[in-house]
Amino acid sequence: MQEPAITTDLIASHGLSADEYQVILGLIGREPSYTELGIFSAMWNEHCSYKSSKKWLRTLPTQGPQVICGPGENAGIVDIGDGQAVVFKMESHNHPSYIEPYQGAATGVGGILRDVFTMGARPIAAMNSLSFGEVSHHKTRQLVNGVVEGVGGYGNCFGVPTVGGEVRFDPAYNGNCLVNAFAAGLADTDKIFYSAASGIGMPVVYLGAKTGRDGVGGATMASAEFDDTIEEKRPTVQVGDPFTEKRLMEATLALMQTGAVISIQDMGAAGLTCSAVEMGDKGGLGVRLDLERVPVRETNMTAYEMMLSESQERMLMVLKPELEAEAKAVFDKWDLDFAIVGETIEEDRFLIMHNGKMKADLPLSKLASSAPEYDRPWVATPAADPLEDVPQIDPIDGLKALLSTANYASKRWVFEQYDAQVMGDTIRIPGAGAGIVRVHGTPKALAFTSDVTPRYVMANPVEGGKQAVAEAYRNLTAVGAKPLATTDNMNFGNPEKPEIMGQFVGAIQGIGEAVTALDMPIVSGNVSLYNETDGTGILPTPTIGAVGLLNSEDELINADVREGHVAILVGVTEGHLGQSALLNEVFNRTDGDAPHVDLAAEVKNGDFIRANRDWIKACTDLSDGGLALAAYEMAATADVGVTLDSGDTPDLFGEDQARYLIACNFDQAEALMIAAGQAGVTLAFVGKFGGEDVTMGGSSAPLAELKAMSESVFPTLFS
Repeated sequence: MQEPAITTDLIASHGLSADEYQVILGLIGREPSYTELGIFSAMWNEHCSYKSSKKWLRTLPTQGPQVICGPGENAGIVDIGDGQAVVFKMESHNHPSYIEPYQGAATGVGGILRDVFTMGARPIAAMNSLSFGEVSHHKTRQLVNGVVEGVGGYGNCFGVPTVGGEVRFDPAYNGNCLVNAFAAGLADTDKIFYSAASGIGMPVVYLGAKTGRDGVGGATMASAEFDDTIEEKRPTVQVGDPFTEKRLMEATLALMQTGAVISIQDMGAAGLTCSAVEMGDKGGLGVRLDLERVPVRETNMTAYEMMLSESQERMLMVLKPELEAEAKAVFDKWDLDFAIVGETIEEDRFLIMHNGKMKADLPLSKLASSAPEYDRPWVATPAADPLEDVPQIDPIDGLKALLSTANYASKRWVFEQYDAQVMGDTIRIPGAGAGIVRVHGTPKALAFTSDVTPRYVMANPVEGGKQAVAEAYRNLTAVGAKPLATTDNMNFGNPEKPEIMGQFVGAIQGIGEAVTALDMPIVSGNVSLYNETDGTGILPTPTIGAVGLLNSEDELINADVREGHVAILVGVTEGHLGQSALLNEVFNRTDGDAPHVDLAAEVKNGDFIRANRDWIKACTDLSDGGLALAAYEMAATADVGVTLDSGDTPDLFGEDQARYLIACNFDQAEALMIAAGQAGVTLAFVGKFGGEDVTMGGSSAPLAELKAMSESVFPTLFS
């Protein structure tokens, strides 16, 4: 097949600027071949090279005594004691999910699961953070149904419990939904596998499913804005098979027991290209590939297609040659491909051969280390205008208004499509705070949450970044878990616009401050930029995934609200209504500043909750919707009414940070008050639980009526 000539249009279609192409010419001293152009495009796009973000990502705190492995590997690794570690990461599959909702979401789940078991960890939990356009938009119903079905279809068939997540709606996502997938697994600390190749002349082995043409150019597509050519991008979306992935996981974990693995890498974005380059670059070696040995499922595939295919359920490994037969036997047992497709070489070369012809010969280290790095111009987000007066509202009317919106209605319709109980170790399913999973065979458990409030980040990126981390900290604390570490998924618009880059920089600064103060270092993550359609960007959405540890189930704070329990508010209430859920959903306003995050207060109040958990029957953090929504959700979970004394709008719906709502017996409340005085923590009695109604300041409605209203929203809109 005749390769196309390298033209200006061809270079641009590969996502490379004219200046970047000149750098390529300088690196290799000649015009690249078509395959070489594709390789540079794959390695130098935003999705793989982080060229607009790595200057700022380097400022994030990534170290701590609990951290075994921080960013740079397939996933982060954190010590949980007793020779065990939790391995976790969050990644985006935004553009593919907008183009093809089911497969986009499904393959996002598949990719993040591979990142975990590639390191020797068996996945034990999954989460997702989903952002869609306004409910009335013509694509939203299709996207919600397709994405939820894709997440559930892949995770359920693979056999990992989906234990948490979030779903939001805003017009800013009309042309670009967000699908952020999280996975966590368990590994022994002495049996962790990394991706750096070592040894010269070692076999490079292709593992898993066959290569097809699906996903060719997917990473480059993920680094571009959408426009009216969106339908042309459909072939760049991969197609997944969860049953093949399940076999691949079992085969990979069995393979690791043979001692044959030197290094191993998931074939994710940019497929064979990225996996081979990363393994070679981390080990300071070159790689030669003979593409005629690559297992394919389509005829007449070119070198370009094989190198850039993002077909799913594939891995690349460097193997100890003396154990080749044992390794191959494992994959034969699981009916998966096992093919030696190349070798490591001493020279700094990425040498691609196909049927005896050289298709690429590039300096391997330059594909990674010489990728462009930009210090994009940025401008700080201007300070928000002061909040104008917010009228008082009947508290039950305000609560009903929130519960009748897709943002604050029950998400049961979503999470009931996910299997949260598979593997039999789930302690708490979605819908009641952080998800919790036992560490099988031990007294320990792990808690998981994902959080961000994009409207806060839009108004004030620094405070919004801090708040995302602080809310994750509170969600873990509210179930009794000690927060350990975080992963981030930075979803933003076009970084070439200074105001968008300013949002990114501000959010990074806020996240950095918060993870330092709260001792939750960032150990892995993902950046997704160019989330724009026809020049209109999404809300800045830096999702934070977080993991916490319970040393035993005795440390768990159960959602055990009973008749007669008192309601106690921990933390200071000033009635902050700027950027609040009430303001947004009820008054259709987005004015005011994001709430200030006092990180010292977060630490003090979080420590107080965990230190006094024995006196607490139920606990939730306060975030969107303030005290009113938190009290309703606690009552609805337990099916017990609640009475709040105040009817004041700022008291009930303000979104001040560092706050929790506690339920407990009266004698336990007295003990908590004494402990709070000693710790310098602010506590206030705000009401009591009991009866069949939700009452706030004298206004009331039956709890059953409110629950029915809330739980009918999603089935009505999306079924």
